[in-house]
Amino acid sequence: MSTAQKTWQPSAGTLSPSWYVVDARGQTLGRLATNIARVLRGKHHPQYTPHLNTGDHVIVINAADIVVTGRKRSLKEYDRYSGYPSGRRVRTFQEAIDRDPTFPIHHAVRGMLQHNTLGAEMLKRLKVYAGPEHRHAAQQPRRITFGELGEIIVAGN
Repeated sequence: MSTAQKTWQPSAGTLSPSWYVVDARGQTLGRLATNIARVLRGKHHPQYTPHLNTGDHVIVINAADIVVTGRKRSLKEYDRYSGYPSGRRVRTFQEAIDRDPTFPIHHAVRGMLQHNTLGAEMLKRLKVYAGPEHRHAAQQPRRITFGELGEIIVAGN
């Protein structure tokens, strides 16, 4: 008879993700992306397990009003390379915002998640909208903000 206590591991069937709304207006890109990545990963839950998707759904509104510090609006660059000669394409932060206001947040959060199928699964739970409207009212999302140390503050609680 073994007296060793076993550590409880959640299974995928026992997890029920919540829905949260985050307002990006006036928030710094990197700090916001870090906190969103923590919620998507599920690190705020006591039952966090690295090999399972224990995170929640996050809806980001007002993505067009995100703030970057210093001169990053004109100096920060997003580049991609097709693999062909002369296939490098570079855009500044301002050009990226003008073309697709949701891109910088999506790109920053994607870089903070795992780069495998589990990270792709977590990224599917991120919904980013340029304006204040979103189409997930049926899920009854709760509005959250992030504290000084990254703690989640649920509105109304």
